[in-house]
Amino acid sequence: MKKIILSAMVAVLTSALAGPVIAQTYPVRSIRLIVPYTPGGSIDTTARIVADQLQKQLGQPIVIENKPGASGLIGSLEVAKAKPDGYTLLFNASAQVYLPLVMEGKTYDAEKDFTPIAQVGYVPLAIVVSANEKINSLKELVAQAQANPNKYTWATSGFGTTSHLSEEILTRELKLNMEIIPYKGASPQLTDVMGGHVTAAISPLPGATPFIESKRMKVLAITSKERVRTMPDVPTVSETVLPGFEIKSWYGLWGPANLPPEIVSTLSREVNKATQDPTVLAKFEKLSFQTQPNTPDEFKKIITDEIAVVGKVAREANILIKR
Repeated sequence: MKKIILSAMVAVLTSALAGPVIAQTYPVRSIRLIVPYTPGGSIDTTARIVADQLQKQLGQPIVIENKPGASGLIGSLEVAKAKPDGYTLLFNASAQVYLPLVMEGKTYDAEKDFTPIAQVGYVPLAIVVSANEKINSLKELVAQAQANPNKYTWATSGFGTTSHLSEEILTRELKLNMEIIPYKGASPQLTDVMGGHVTAAISPLPGATPFIESKRMKVLAITSKERVRTMPDVPTVSETVLPGFEIKSWYGLWGPANLPPEIVSTLSREVNKATQDPTVLAKFEKLSFQTQPNTPDEFKKIITDEIAVVGKVAREANILIKR
């Protein structure tokens, strides 16, 4: 009987101490950070800025792996199926939440198949065209598209992304008759815009900014409610063609479902610390990226709220992606 009682006491103590031990030892090796899009886009750019600072704080390498395809589905599913030990994580945008709402067939459950860790921040999107395009304002693009049905086209970084939803809303609200052409990420999306293969794109500012600054693309409008400080002369969609319009792309960090709370707490704390580092803030400032420190529970609520709002928009607009 004494042996049974002793064994039970050991089991209880072991369980009680497991959490603190995990928190103190994690991480002990490199972490894979899956980015479900091609290199060079807004999500990839932001992920690399955060990962560079985060690995300094954690003392372990963070290896970014780009896993593009199926509008981010391939990379996200890899993380969903990974062992919940904190060594395979996902850095994605709000498309992580939107995709299951607009894609036909089985994808994943954005709430049940992942553990929310931290919302990193958010950024407005820019409506851009090639520097060689004769159109010089959003009003001109709208007028030309309305007068010439099916002549002009949108490029999107992938179905279910904020880029895609923004284009769908503008196309429907303004009756533009512009075909939306999907790409595997922001980099190929913007490359084809610059090359004149598609007319325009709506893309998060971190990915578009280098091409705008190098004069390879023109920015027609910004999707935030107010103009951005780095581009004060660029008007918003709301003040030009569609009053009240506002869409932002937000980025976050997830792990597989059932990630231990101790690991979630460690990562959340360190991500929030990393995004407030002066060097990181200076880089974000140039990209018009705003940080959004919060707790895992707060991030989880944001996800739940977004699913309700975007799901309603998708149903009303009949947005359904067939695979």
